[in-house]
Amino acid sequence: MPSHDRPTLGIGMIGYSFMGMAHSQGWRNASSFFDPALRPELVAIGGRDGAAAGEVARRFGWQHVETDWRALIARDDVDLVDICTPGDTHAEIALAALAAGKHVLCEKPLANTVEEALAMAEAAERARADGIRSMVGFTYRRVPAIAHARKLVRDGRIGEIRHVRAQYLQDWLVDPESPLTWRLQKDRAGSGALGDIGAHIIDLTQFVTGEQLAGVSAITETFVKERPLPGAVHGLRAEVSDGRGQVTVDDAAVFVGRFTGGALATFEATRFATGRKNSIRLEFNGSRGSIAFDFEDMNVLQFFDGATPATEAGFTRVVVTEPEHPYVAAWWPAGHGLGYEHGFTHQAVDLLTAIGEDRDPEPSFADGLAIQRALDAVETSAASGAAWTPIEQPAPTH
Repeated sequence: MPSHDRPTLGIGMIGYSFMGMAHSQGWRNASSFFDPALRPELVAIGGRDGAAAGEVARRFGWQHVETDWRALIARDDVDLVDICTPGDTHAEIALAALAAGKHVLCEKPLANTVEEALAMAEAAERARADGIRSMVGFTYRRVPAIAHARKLVRDGRIGEIRHVRAQYLQDWLVDPESPLTWRLQKDRAGSGALGDIGAHIIDLTQFVTGEQLAGVSAITETFVKERPLPGAVHGLRAEVSDGRGQVTVDDAAVFVGRFTGGALATFEATRFATGRKNSIRLEFNGSRGSIAFDFEDMNVLQFFDGATPATEAGFTRVVVTEPEHPYVAAWWPAGHGLGYEHGFTHQAVDLLTAIGEDRDPEPSFADGLAIQRALDAVETSAASGAAWTPIEQPAPTH
């Protein structure tokens, strides 16, 4: 059973909406089901709307509310700053938190530009020398089926990777009268479907294969050029006004690529796939076998073992709910599936454990910078008519 006599780590979270609530339950459950090296204490939640932040604090058990993120960082009882804000604020907040000697968890993508991400990665590396840790919130890495896929690849079960296919399909913007949120404004979000969901499948394919995307050829499209402006916000709900505003990001991105090991890859990120709610589809074809996954059936991994006799060969449907599978032993009996929210608990546990054991968590800000460079290469390629665009590779790690 989890122990409650572990040292505590004071958590201060900035942002209280969708991601803020997802992170809140992750922190809250981390020491209920697991036994990390440090026990999180939900010290303070920050947001400009004090009433809305206060409501989330009440629901999830945050002790204090701050309406100025600088005041939250300055608190002596906050040891780690969790950034759940739009991308245009990530760099400023993270740099201030690291300078103040706080550990940092930052939502993905790391920043809105390569320049911002580079500054954040360099600051994280300097802080690392003083024992300050930082991590990017690519939570889908913590889905047990995806973590198990990574292990199968690392163990050589599918051999040399030859083809990678990755899609992230949603449909929440199909309605042209859906309001213009910050996710549709380049100055706030950096990019559209590309950064919002495309970043995930770039990270997941690199995570599973252990290789980097070396270059891309891309096209992007904005299907709905303008949308109704949101009106006043009441608590956690927003009204729609009579005016309209320009959509300044992509609605969809499609690109091909090649990994550093030579594998060919195709990627598709769209919020216009009518009927697809949150479908992350991954397939890895190797010289000895294949793996396939779809988040809309997230407790299942499809595995083809090329060594099986042809008379018996076929994809095996592996229900990833056994205690031997990654993360699963802490939860329910076999066959009792996990959901979207569990990845945030796994993320919190992994970060708490790494900090408590004085080691670097993954993915690092350097990993976040690598993803940012890939996103930038996609945009550069699309702007140049799908020209092949190499991606700068990370420097050798320690």
